[in-house]
Amino acid sequence: MKLPIMPPVAPMLAKSVPTIPAGASYEPKWDGFRSIIFRDGDDVEFGSRNEKPMTRYFPELVAAVKAELPQRCVLDGEIVVATDAGLDFDALQQRIHPAVSRVTMLSEKTPASFIAFDLLSLGDEDYTGRPFAERRAALEAALAGVNSPIHLTPTTTDVAEAQRWFVEFEGAGLDGVIAKPLTGTYQQDKRTMFKIKHVRTADCVLAGFRWHKGSTEAAPLVGSLLLGLYEQGRLQHVGVVGAFTALRRAELVQELAPLMLADGEDHPWQEWASAEAHQGQRLPGSVSRWNATKDLSFVPLRPERVLEVKYEHMEGSRFRHLAHFVRWRDDRTPGSCTYEQLEQPLTFALHDIVPGLGSDQAGLG
Repeated sequence: MKLPIMPPVAPMLAKSVPTIPAGASYEPKWDGFRSIIFRDGDDVEFGSRNEKPMTRYFPELVAAVKAELPQRCVLDGEIVVATDAGLDFDALQQRIHPAVSRVTMLSEKTPASFIAFDLLSLGDEDYTGRPFAERRAALEAALAGVNSPIHLTPTTTDVAEAQRWFVEFEGAGLDGVIAKPLTGTYQQDKRTMFKIKHVRTADCVLAGFRWHKGSTEAAPLVGSLLLGLYEQGRLQHVGVVGAFTALRRAELVQELAPLMLADGEDHPWQEWASAEAHQGQRLPGSVSRWNATKDLSFVPLRPERVLEVKYEHMEGSRFRHLAHFVRWRDDRTPGSCTYEQLEQPLTFALHDIVPGLGSDQAGLG
């Protein structure tokens, strides 16, 4: 394979914003596996968000790429599994399996599709330095007449149309709208696009768990999962997930067992019992400020697994309330789970709400 853009490539990313911005190109936000397709004749590779190849898991798409795409190209897009009821992310996750026989079976039972939405190279030309409007026009020309399961995502520059998509497309399993600056270049691993989603979600690192208060030696139950996000290379405690059924709590005991630390293994939060360790770092094992007798000890896990959670809003650097489990994200790497993905509310001074409140209060009292 010899292309102007060679694998691995870290996809360009999006930052959450609360409303649809004006003056951009808008497209639906697909709920699947982000993937960059590299094709050089009969050589085809599917890159992933974590830059690891996914080619072997989607043989039906490899065949489709050879049949439908230009001989030499690099495309950014999303792998999805579509059903009559909408997108099926659970079925998509099942496609990631080590057994060739199962991959083959699932490729026939739950075939995937590829939704193209950006062009990185075509022939010998590198398009990453060109504005999105130009990349989009070239993508449309390159994929003119393309057949299923390869598709071109719709776009619009009409904000009202994008708002309609945001409302109506949710019923099909899409989870929002992406806005791309028309003059923006393709910047790997940079959050230069914008995403508007229906709920606030975050991909977090699973770093440990606490036992449920009803757990016994004979019938152990997981109480809550401890969540972390990376900040300047350090894994910070950001909150917990804990709303599980009793059956699910029992299942989690077995599911998390392979992640438990072996003797001598280190953990990012192993120093939690030291009061000094809490200076400048958010750790999960400090004494509760509401109940000094409450046991906040936890079972540390190797921080290797990622889960998506839904949350209401942030309080400082933590989730304000209990987060809610959405799904495992085995397509994400722990190191990609940073605070940058979170929606940052606009700063608003108290004195702009109530005149004098919060402004120059030092001498009052």
